[in-house]
Amino acid sequence: MSNVRSDKPFILAGRTYQSRLLVGTGKYRDLEETRLAIEASGAEIVTVAVRRTNIGQNPGEPNLLDVLPPDRYTILPNTAGCFDAIEAVRTCRLARELLDGHNLVKLEVLADQKTLFPNVIETLKAAEVLVKEGFDVMVYTSDDPIIARELEAMGCVAVMPLAGLIGSGLGICNPYNLRVILEEANIPVLVDAGVGTASDATIAMEMGCEAVLMNSAIANAQHPILMAQAMKYAIEAGRLAYLAGRMPKKLYASASSPLDGLIK
Repeated sequence: MSNVRSDKPFILAGRTYQSRLLVGTGKYRDLEETRLAIEASGAEIVTVAVRRTNIGQNPGEPNLLDVLPPDRYTILPNTAGCFDAIEAVRTCRLARELLDGHNLVKLEVLADQKTLFPNVIETLKAAEVLVKEGFDVMVYTSDDPIIARELEAMGCVAVMPLAGLIGSGLGICNPYNLRVILEEANIPVLVDAGVGTASDATIAMEMGCEAVLMNSAIANAQHPILMAQAMKYAIEAGRLAYLAGRMPKKLYASASSPLDGLIK
């Protein structure tokens, strides 16, 4: 038992969470399916694209907060759809106003519509401004360990390197860079983007990620509510496997039962 890793709580911006699964709220058929999928996932943090989802800025329209109340969930506003630092900062300020001073945000500055890859230069610009303004910034970024290091030094509360392109479902495309980020980081590292199915989430957790954020993998599944439940268990299994430590890989077979003392 001495080799078992000690479990540490998942803490973001000074608050402890039991679930290590963060889920998005877009792409569902309607608000009811959104509600049911989030409940099935067991997630405590839900991310909301402020520029695409009504959380109070459009009076008279259906409000996401009616089915996902802030007293039950931590609402994580994100800057999805922003392509420069100025736009991203403005969106975060709007979210803070709508959510009564809420400081936890997911920063996401995209490079282009085709890849939705992060624009690292604009991301760094926006992160610097937001941290200075008192925001707790979780930041979607490339899987570059140097950029992750810079964002941590800047004061971001979590770095969120992509596993694959947003909505691609490709899984973890570059586990080697992710391992370097995990080794060096002193703040939570969450895989963001690219997860396609439960095994992808488990692999991320087995590597030592603090948590996983996903949307398309659940919302675009043939049965979103069932997939949400699968993701809940995948995250839990991956975390337990990480804590336990996997057996070493071997080129040749090794008998499960010892050969010594066999009856001849």
